[in-house]
Amino acid sequence: MSNYTSDLLRLLNERGYIHQITDAEGLDALAAKQIVPGYIGFDATAPSLHIGSLVQIMMLRRLQQTGHKPIVLMGGGTTRIGDPTGRDESRKMLTDATIDENIAGIRTVFERLLTFGDGPTDAVMVNNQDWLGGLGYIEMLQKVGTHFTVNRMLSFDSVRLRLEREQPMTFLEFNYMILQGYDFRYLSQEMGARLQMGGSDQWGNIVNGMELGRRMDGSELFGLTTPLLTTADGAKMGKSAAGAVWLNEAQLPSYDFWQYWRNVDDRDVGRFLRLFTDLDLGEIARLQSLEGSEINHAKTVLANEVTRLVRGDEAATLAERTAAETFAGGGAGADLPTLDVGADGMRIGAVLTALGFTASNGEAKRKLTEGAVRLDGEGVADPAYLVTIAEGAESKLSLGKKKHAIIRR
Repeated sequence: MSNYTSDLLRLLNERGYIHQITDAEGLDALAAKQIVPGYIGFDATAPSLHIGSLVQIMMLRRLQQTGHKPIVLMGGGTTRIGDPTGRDESRKMLTDATIDENIAGIRTVFERLLTFGDGPTDAVMVNNQDWLGGLGYIEMLQKVGTHFTVNRMLSFDSVRLRLEREQPMTFLEFNYMILQGYDFRYLSQEMGARLQMGGSDQWGNIVNGMELGRRMDGSELFGLTTPLLTTADGAKMGKSAAGAVWLNEAQLPSYDFWQYWRNVDDRDVGRFLRLFTDLDLGEIARLQSLEGSEINHAKTVLANEVTRLVRGDEAATLAERTAAETFAGGGAGADLPTLDVGADGMRIGAVLTALGFTASNGEAKRKLTEGAVRLDGEGVADPAYLVTIAEGAESKLSLGKKKHAIIRR
């Protein structure tokens, strides 16, 4: 179905967010006549989410933009167990204090992209530890466990693939889908949630929650998933050669965040503009149609718009200015990543790895021998080269044409 009457599904469809809907006609009719509270769950395993989660955050933004209520569910309780979906090994256990700190860090991005408050369409953030933490385990199994069959649970990809690879799955992780299903049931009862959204890998978990709500309460609930988000070359969204592309400034400088978007594949520009910006679809079509070197203008617009949404106006402006000074003027922009090498200096390979330009000293050595490294414009090929800087001075280090940093003491 693509002839939607509700602003919500029409917008999600036009911008490429929809992969599967459990009952498209029913959800469309509901969203056309009333405010629909909808939620997405996020685990708190790190102090920041990365851009692999940005499409989900933008879906909550679209929900609010079309007059509905976003519920941000932080998995303070389920983080203690770990979602086995897409994982080959068990997740490390985190302390309560670490989980709480992570949630505080993650909230800062949501506050930029959503309007929080007490109004009917204002966003709220909730933590499933608040209700899961108070459940007696035996009581939980008695009330909820009877609605799940082991046969069905074993059929889910998240479980089946782990078993096929002979990777162990703990009984604790096996319970994750029961707790996630209970979340949907709880939010529907306590906050009127009618819709759960998520990535395509969450389809089974979402359907579980819908069925639980129907069996326990007779609730009519809905699920919607997004397509698996990969780049044009097939890579999973959210990773770069230097590691995860984090949403928070503390985990990744704004210049590096901006550069990720500026350097996307030409084929991804239109799709990313639709998913990750608020630009008008007509303007996106114009930018997507640019060819040759002009597509770089569209990439700069993409980088500016996403950075502005996630990091703020000042971060976007400063990152673009730094790029212009670095590339066009041959200078060293103020927003470049920096590294202090100390009085004793550092080997060039260690410098590259410390900056995240290379993933290992071995990769750094390869880049050096390929002639890709320059210090103040001069090529450096010797992996044993010691980078020393006079006190109070600085040098510009470059790897290829796109990665630059300031080395200081």
